[in-house]
Amino acid sequence: MRSFARSTLACLVVASFGLGAAHAQTALSGLGQSWPNTTDVSASPNYHVYVFQRGTTRYIQVNDASGKVRGAVARTPYALVGTPVGSDAAGVSTPDEPLNTPASGTSETVYNDGTVEVKAATQPDGTVRITARLAGECPTVRDCNGHGP
Repeated sequence: MRSFARSTLACLVVASFGLGAAHAQTALSGLGQSWPNTTDVSASPNYHVYVFQRGTTRYIQVNDASGKVRGAVARTPYALVGTPVGSDAAGVSTPDEPLNTPASGTSETVYNDGTVEVKAATQPDGTVRITARLAGECPTVRDCNGHGP
């Protein structure tokens, strides 16, 4: 009887770990979707932000208020780069992949976890420029030298 109880308990423990792993994979499967099955962590009422993690890479996806996927960035231990996700994927700027200054300089912080900060700025043509940087990093050399506006 003891052997049966132990083997049953062992099976239940293994099954519960399996269910937890399946739940984690479900959240990852939503990357690129308008309404993924994960928590909206946006700092702005104008955008939805979803974070996914796989291994040591964190993916931060930005959707507009209507749910349209605008872009996403990937934070690895070595880089912060844009991904080919979203209608404005070509408009994602990071320190590792900088773009020219956007036409609209008015941006709002949509995500900041203390290590990565993401801002979004709607452009005159309706696209959204997404800028990501490491939190605490100077946005420009002028700002770092104390000569910023």
